Amino acid sequence: MNELPVLTSPLLELPGVRHAFFTRQGGVSQGIYAGLNVGLGSRDDPDAVQENRRRAAAHFGREAIVTVYQIHSAEALVATAPWPDAAPQADAVVSATPGVVCGALAADCAPVLLADAEARVVAAAHAGWKGALTGVVEAAIAQMETLGARAERIRAVVGPCIGPRSYEVGLEFLERFAAVDPGYERFFAPGASGEKRLFDLPSFVLSRLAAAGVEACEWVGRDTCAEPELFFSNRRAFKAGEPDYGRLLSAIMLEP
Repeated sequence: MNELPVLTSPLLELPGVRHAFFTRQGGVSQGIYAGLNVGLGSRDDPDAVQENRRRAAAHFGREAIVTVYQIHSAEALVATAPWPDAAPQADAVVSATPGVVCGALAADCAPVLLADAEARVVAAAHAGWKGALTGVVEAAIAQMETLGARAERIRAVVGPCIGPRSYEVGLEFLERFAAVDPGYERFFAPGASGEKRLFDLPSFVLSRLAAAGVEACEWVGRDTCAEPELFFSNRRAFKAGEPDYGRLLSAIMLEP
């Protein structure tokens, strides 16, 4: 089996830490899920999804990826091993246990990988607009801190997600953000009409990370909606009238 193609960030090239932002390439799924669909909640062939997840785990030299049943929440859970039963509901996985591969799934939402190499704590978070607004990255950082991490030492990278030129929303969306903090209006640019705005999700997530005390953070700069050869996209699938879409994986691990 060929090595899976992945994206990485220099910020997370840290001693004792491995990470990967997987693309859709290198998997066995077919049709609209073609490639490395790891979404257990998709309507893809379950055997194909399991094989894709096995390949992703093998990239880290492990047998399993630890992910949660994502619900667009601000809930972060600590994992010391793969879940013994069904994945719990949450949107971030945190671990200080070497060999536990923390993973986040996305298909336009922002996956965020975090690491404090000194404390040896890592995390993977799923930050859609709702989770980002209600505090999922802050929840992940708080859980990391319970394991000895410090916000100012954490490095965080936002992976491939829908970019600011692809995320058009209505005015009610802007109003929901402005109701939380009027300053959040800076993440919205004019859209195709007066009733539309373009939302900059990666910049918003980076702002939340910075406000939480993370001094080193970046976006990888890849727009899932605009690059169909590399990424799955919920919005692109919806525009194309497709009934479902694949899910991408972003993952991080402490080396044993």
